Amino acid sequence: MNAHVVYATITGNNEDIADIISDQLKKHDIEVIETEISQTDAAELQDADICVVCPYTYDEGALPEEGMDFYDDLQDLDLTGKIYGVAGSGDVFYGDDFNKAVDEYSEAFKSAQATQGAENVKIDLEPMEDDVETLAKFTDALVKAAKK
Repeated sequence: MNAHVVYATITGNNEDIADIISDQLKKHDIEVIETEISQTDAAELQDADICVVCPYTYDEGALPEEGMDFYDDLQDLDLTGKIYGVAGSGDVFYGDDFNKAVDEYSEAFKSAQATQGAENVKIDLEPMEDDVETLAKFTDALVKAAKK
C-alpha cells in the first residue's frame, strides 16, 4: 500500500504536519511519497492508495496561490477507490476563515469521487505535542479505511 502526501507552506508548519503524517504512515508500513504542492501534478494522486493534502489558508480564506493549478486539476480527477485526508495549519486570529483551505480541499477530493478516510484536522499555528497525537489518530483512520 502507498500514500502521497502533498503540502503547501509559507511558515514551515504544514511541511511539519506533512512530515508527521508521513512518519506515521511509515509506521504502518505504507510506502510514502511527500511533495510540495507547486512541484506536484494532481494526476500523481491516481497512483496512490491514500492521498493527503496539507494546505495553508492565506489571508481571509484564500487557498495557496502556488497550489491553484493542483486544486483545479484535483477536482477534475476520478479518484474513485482512493482514500483521502486533509490536515492543515492556520491561525485562529482569522476567525471564520481559520483553516478554510482544509475544507476547500476536502470538497475538491469529494468532487473527484475519493472517499474521506479521516476527519479534517485543523491545527493552530505549529503542531504541538497534542497535535502530534491528533495526527497519529488521523493517520490510523486513513490506514484503517484503506484496508477495508
